[in-house]
Amino acid sequence: MQLLETTLAKIQPVDEALLAKAQAKLDNKTKPLGSLGRLEEVGRRFAAITGDLAPDTAKKVIFTFAGDHGIVEEGVSLFPKEVTPQMVLNFLRGGAGVNVLARHSGAEVRVVDVGVDYDFEPAPGLIIRKVAKGTRNFAKGSAMTREEAVAAIEVGIALADEAKKEGITMVGTGEMGIGNTSPSSAIIAAIAGCTVREVTHRGTGIGDEALEKKIKVIQAGLDLNRPEPQDPLDVLTKVGGLEIAGIAGLVLGAAANRIPVVVDGFISTAGALIASEMHPSVRDYIFTAHTSVEIGHQMMLERIGVKPLLDLQLRLGEGTGAALAMGLIEAGVKILKEMATFEEAGVASA
Repeated sequence: MQLLETTLAKIQPVDEALLAKAQAKLDNKTKPLGSLGRLEEVGRRFAAITGDLAPDTAKKVIFTFAGDHGIVEEGVSLFPKEVTPQMVLNFLRGGAGVNVLARHSGAEVRVVDVGVDYDFEPAPGLIIRKVAKGTRNFAKGSAMTREEAVAAIEVGIALADEAKKEGITMVGTGEMGIGNTSPSSAIIAAIAGCTVREVTHRGTGIGDEALEKKIKVIQAGLDLNRPEPQDPLDVLTKVGGLEIAGIAGLVLGAAANRIPVVVDGFISTAGALIASEMHPSVRDYIFTAHTSVEIGHQMMLERIGVKPLLDLQLRLGEGTGAALAMGLIEAGVKILKEMATFEEAGVASA
């Protein structure tokens, strides 16, 4: 708990003066004012987050957190929980969607076992920080103890602290955990006070009958556990997931260390939502990669107060959207750093 409390105390709002300086630099480039739209937004925000008007973007790492979920025993997913460790092994072989897109964007993928019900052998690219072998079934009781939730958050914080020391310039979030759209829907329903039906979708591709069952199971879990909406740690503990907690910690740690963090889709945004409910200034450090097909995602984004960069109808997770968005963010930073000014180019300004 001490690491979490220390991290929360370190988080400060982004300096508005730095944002203004970055925009002034962009306004002097050889283009009409604001003509590069959101590329200018991400460039100035990246500069303000890092405190550098010519920031480095070279070392990009996506942390894909993996954990299992007890709620799977209720039949809420199309796939069995054995797929979680199988997909982790696929990540480590470089064969998953996130691996392909990360290679395309020049990012490294690191897989974090924070709660998989499987004992992995040490392997390159695998970080074993297991808190528990999955959560418990939140339809029958609390998903975690408060101590487990804090421990998983602190795994993410520690990774952000290590990333700062390593010189990582941008981090992305990803996840793997069969059944994890159910805790994500439960988290936004609990925090925003909306109905479960409004925020629950098909996840891995379940049919209508399974979707109705999923909605009933999530509602039963909320009714049983009664998470306190004003206490994000209580919500996370009662209906969340270990990988969601790890992502929340990474987002908090990135904000405390002034590292830009690119948040992937629905499950990753559940973690970012927990982080932003713990400290409102966290949103200053977040780039949201894309709008997920999952219907609860938009409500999460609105609650945090962030606007995604892409809408590609994605719903894979893993960090795939984050990998794609990293390339766009890097493009915005390169405009800030590399595009000529009117004076340098000998072009008359308006």
